Amino acid sequence: MPTVLVSGRKIYYELHGEPNESSHPLILVMGMGGSCKGWLALQVPEFSKQRQVLIFDNRGVAGSEDDGQPFTTAELAEDTVGLMDALGIARADVLGAFMGGMVAQHVALAHPARVGRLVLVGTYARADAKRRMLLEDWAGLMRAGIPLEAMVRKRLVWTLQDETLEQTDLIETMVDFFKREGAPLSPDLFARQCEACIEHDTADRLREIDHETLVLCGRQDQLTPPKFHRELADEIPNARLVTIAFGAHLVMAESAERFNQIVLQFLED
Repeated sequence: MPTVLVSGRKIYYELHGEPNESSHPLILVMGMGGSCKGWLALQVPEFSKQRQVLIFDNRGVAGSEDDGQPFTTAELAEDTVGLMDALGIARADVLGAFMGGMVAQHVALAHPARVGRLVLVGTYARADAKRRMLLEDWAGLMRAGIPLEAMVRKRLVWTLQDETLEQTDLIETMVDFFKREGAPLSPDLFARQCEACIEHDTADRLREIDHETLVLCGRQDQLTPPKFHRELADEIPNARLVTIAFGAHLVMAESAERFNQIVLQFLED
């Protein structure tokens, strides 16, 4: 299992595809509650045809170690850059979803020379009252010991569009998978991820991000609705906003082919 030490903690990572002298590696930063395996089925096979792809587990998730302490999205960004240092990656394009998108913002702000292009998916610069209340609720439920199946269903309601939720066989398959395999992180770690997302705030610094940036979202996203994406696209000077008609917060799964096509075209422009 490939790991490297970053700030004294083991970080699990995978490299896919061959280095390409004409393009930067692409780093995929996972969102809240998931492991890097979530990129393997739909994104890695396509992206790795054109460039080397780095995926990794955030601290405490699956194969990465955790010290049990609270953390911020800025600290997760330092983990990402520390991983780049350990692997000898001087500069990379960075794609992050939800919490991963918050991490990507901090990487671009704190280490601008390390980032080529930036892709922000279903994320925000600052949580509003509704998002804070929702994430506080999720954190509290996890620490109170809510059954995994119940929490999975709660999250699916917020992350899938209505048409997908109507596919009851698919939903039950997803729930059964989590019941069988278990979550890739502890309830307390999930709660700390929620708290990091609550505290994330780059709203007053977005104009400092001068990278070519793609803000990508599903039209039906309820967890991070359009107002958040418009703010990112309006405030980041070199940003463009693309909305995919079929898809909600998990647009990279619901419209994977279109999602991958848009990302690759942006990176190659």
